[in-house]
Amino acid sequence: MAILKILRYGDPVLRQKAKEVSKISKKIKTLIENMLDTMYAANGVGLAAPQVGENLRIFVIDVSKDDEPYKPMVFVNPKIIKKEGAICVKEGCLSFPEAYVNVRRYSDVMVKALDMNGKPFVMEAHNGELLAYAIQHENDHLDGVLFVDHSRNIFEATEALQKYNLPQLEKDKLLDETELEDAILQKESQMKNSKENGGAN
Repeated sequence: MAILKILRYGDPVLRQKAKEVSKISKKIKTLIENMLDTMYAANGVGLAAPQVGENLRIFVIDVSKDDEPYKPMVFVNPKIIKKEGAICVKEGCLSFPEAYVNVRRYSDVMVKALDMNGKPFVMEAHNGELLAYAIQHENDHLDGVLFVDHSRNIFEATEALQKYNLPQLEKDKLLDETELEDAILQKESQMKNSKENGGAN
């Protein structure tokens, strides 16, 4: 297998919309195996085909912990068919070495896709677990959307990119996620009140 070059933020390929895979050929299977090897070599949780310069709707994920055996998951032509709930997550990306930013995500998602053998499956992830936001993060890559586009704080994101000598935030790409932000703020307020009330008892 081969370790592929991961494109860094600023490469125009990362902003392109990827194409559907028409057939899971031997070449596609080799690409998937190489993507998994590349992800593991970089200590990543997920990797999308555009990140290795392939304009295809494929991503791989493995959310197993360090002390667990690998549990690779392959998603070909994925579609998120349900999303709800809201959560703030501190995310990074293999195309943004070392930079982490607080972003908005849905806490619950359902995705349908094909596996490496072309067999369709549906997967759910709940309660803001790592798998839930990993699916959203990788699926975004297939539409040319990057995790910093979901930034909750422009100043924090700008600072993080500057710190690691990455290109500036593309402010025209920032997403208007007012409803998601309101839901996160409401959740944070409830948690704060709950802590304060708990401390008063």
